[in-house]
Order: sequence, then C-alpha cells, then structure tokens
Amino acid sequence: MDTLPPPESRSNLPEYAVSELSGAIKRTLEGAFGRVRVRGEITEMKRYPSGHIYLSLKDAGAKLEAVIWKGAVRTVGLAPENGVEVIATGRVTTYADRSKYQLSIERLEYAGEGALLARIEALRQRLLAEGLFDEGRKRRLPLLPEVIGVVTSERGAVFHDIRTTLARRFPRRLILWPVPVQGPEAAGRIAAAIAGFDALPEGGPVPRPDVLIVARGGGSLEDLMAFNEEPVLRAAAACRIPLISAVGHETDTTLIDHVSDRRAPTPTAAAEMAVPARLDLLAEVAHRGARLTRAAQAALERARFRLVQAERHLPDLPGMLATARQRLDDRAERLAGARLALVERRRAALDRLAARLPHPREVLADGRGRLGRLGERLDAAWRRGAETRRGAPALLRFNDAPLRATLREARTRLEAASARLESVSYQAVLARGFALVRDAEGEPVMQAAAVRPGQGLSLAFADGTVAVVAEGSGRAARGRRRPPAPEQEALL
Repeated sequence: MDTLPPPESRSNLPEYAVSELSGAIKRTLEGAFGRVRVRGEITEMKRYPSGHIYLSLKDAGAKLEAVIWKGAVRTVGLAPENGVEVIATGRVTTYADRSKYQLSIERLEYAGEGALLARIEALRQRLLAEGLFDEGRKRRLPLLPEVIGVVTSERGAVFHDIRTTLARRFPRRLILWPVPVQGPEAAGRIAAAIAGFDALPEGGPVPRPDVLIVARGGGSLEDLMAFNEEPVLRAAAACRIPLISAVGHETDTTLIDHVSDRRAPTPTAAAEMAVPARLDLLAEVAHRGARLTRAAQAALERARFRLVQAERHLPDLPGMLATARQRLDDRAERLAGARLALVERRRAALDRLAARLPHPREVLADGRGRLGRLGERLDAAWRRGAETRRGAPALLRFNDAPLRATLREARTRLEAASARLESVSYQAVLARGFALVRDAEGEPVMQAAAVRPGQGLSLAFADGTVAVVAEGSGRAARGRRRPPAPEQEALL
C-alpha cells in the first residue's frame, strides 16, 4: 500500500533556505533604498578594538542600528558623540547572522546649526563652570617676543598674512607647526601642536616660542568646529605660553577665543597684537626721551633757582670766618695771660691764709698754758677737796683715780695733736735745713727769677732770721757763687 505525503507538502508556496531568504531580503532592501540620508540622535555609540564604530540613530518613534567601518572612520566628516543630532549618509544593509538590518554610514554631518550651537553651548557651560574662561588666569603678552609659534595650515593664506604683517611691523623669528584646520583629524592635530610647542625646553635645538598664534581663515560653523572641540580647548588652557586665537573673520566666534589669553578678529590682527610697530616704537622711545630730557632740564632749573634763592639769604661766610678767627686769637691770648694771673691769685690767697694761721709753737704754748692753768685749778680744787674731806667724814670715801685717769688721757691726746701739728708746720721743714726767703714786704719769694739785683731779702731759719742783699738776678746767681762774709758764714 503506497504512503501518502503529509498535507503540507502538497502546498503551492515556494520553499526557501534560510540563506536564500536572507539574501533575498538583503537584495530587496539594498535595491529599494540604495544610498539614503537619515536624521537622528546618536546613542549607544561604542568603538571596538578592531576600529569599527557601532551606534544607533533614534528619534521620537524608532531606533535604527548603524555601523561605521574602520576604513570610513577617517573620512566620515566628524567624530560621533552620544546625544548629538546628525544626518548620516550611507547604505541600508542586513546582518544575516542576527536577522537584522543596519545602516552602513559613510558620512556624518551635524543636523543644522541648531544642533551644533546646542552642542557648543553645552560644552561652553561645562568649561565655564570649571573656570577655564576666567579673566584672572589670562596672561599678558610680552612686549617684544623673540620667537613666535604659529599653529595653522601651511597651504592657506593665513601663514602668509601673518609673516607679511610681522615683516612690515617688526621682523621676528617664526616657527610654523602645520596642522589641518578642519575635518575629523583637525582637533587632535591642533591640540597636539599646542601641547608640542608648550613642551619645548628652554635652550633646546628648537627655540621655545614666546607667543603662540592659533589661526585659520573664515568658513562655516561646521568648518570651524575643530576650534570648538574639547581637546583643543583644554590644550589651550593648559598651555604656559601666552596664546592668541585668530579663527575665522571678525564676526566668527569659537570657544578657543574664550580660553586663549587674547582674541584677534583676523590672523593679520593677531600678528599686529604679537609685536608692536617698529616705527611707532621708535617714535614712542624718541617721545619719551624728549620728555625725560625736558623733565631733567626743568628739574635742574628749579634746583638752580632754589640755590640762588638760598644763596641770597646766606650770610657772608668769609667775613664770618675772619671774625671767628679773630675771636679765637683773642681768646688764645687772653687764655695765656689768664693762666699766669690765676696762679698769682691763688698764690696770693695762699699767702693770706698762711699769714692768718698761728705758729705751731704759739698753739703749743697756748695749750701748755691752758693745761697749766687747768692743773693749778685742779690742784687748788684738790686741796680744797682735801680740806673738805678732812672736815667731812663722808668725803673720805672719795677715790680720785678716775679723775686722774681722765687727765692722763686728755694730756695724751693733747700731746698727739701737738706732734701732728708740729709735723705739718713749716717750722719742721726749716728744722731739716731749709730756709724761707721773704722780700722787704714780708711776702715769700718763690722763684729766683723774681729777685732783682740789690734787693733786700730776709732768710728765715729754724732758729732765727737773717737779712741779706741780692747781688744779681736769679740766673746770674746760679752761674757764679761768692763766698759768704766772715760775719755771715756762721749764720748761713
């Protein structure tokens, strides 16, 4: 009995293998759409080690997976970022292993200026919060830099304009670091150039610039986007060399203008900022030199006028010196005479005092007389006391020993005072062989030069006085001596 096939095998629907169906779908999609432009927001972006970039494009109603193959990454137009709205140009293809379709992207563009501006504003707000735009961190440009570094394209007119302007104003040494100024690689190359200039050592084979100029010509917002990228902005903020940004025309504004130390509206203006005009500088130096000369002359004139005014109020200095010299001579002459006069006055006062002093022998004689009288009075008192004691038995018990001891002590003190007085008396000096010379008035003669020939003198010795007559002056008397007369020999 024959076996009948199952009912499904008798269907008239064509039968496909899986690979056949996948191929048919692939051909249908690629044939129906070909190259397309899709607008959406980038999300789920991931870069694989192989170099391929996988991402998704989404809008409010759907999501489309996409891929950028490694070979297309360099020419895609911009670096993809999550959250950026773009227009992707490419081909719709399928991935048979997972039964899904995807967009193979060949080029990316920002979806209009609104998306670009929103991205730029978001980055600006973030860097502003970090303080990269603060005016306090901006450095002053040097007055006259020796070396100027330029970061720009070597093929454009920007470098030629900068070089021409510097040659016209003040020739300086230029170092160009060529970079692309637009395209997907531009931001990384510009950031590397800024960091490379900043890393140059002082005194190295390549001189370190004193000023950096980052410049490019005008263009659309998309063309200038490399100067709104975060790597470029952070490299400019970290650069220790004063930096001038000159991107686009005067109306163009990029974020590097806020980070740089100075912003120039054009590359030519950047060159004018970097160096002063040589002729203007020479004129300024000449002007300041003239002002300094005039100021110095005015100061000299004022000083000369004050000197003349002061000279009119000064006294006659030669006359003052002559008067002072005359006064000094007069004081010197008076001083020489005053010294001798002072000595004479002191000697006269001493003589007057000596004349009033009593002779020690008189003092001793007076003391002995008083002592004798006291003794007589004592004896009389003793006798009266003895008689009284004989008449009064109570007085018999009186002892006179203390009184006699008191008298002996008083006599001893009197004799000691007498001895001291004798030792300081000039009579004691005469007793040792000296003589006191007096003139006719009784005044002492202290110097031989004061004796005149024929002058009458008196010589006082310890035992008496002798009158003599001077034969010559004191100096002549020392020169020759005459023997004394026989009647005076004994006295002398």
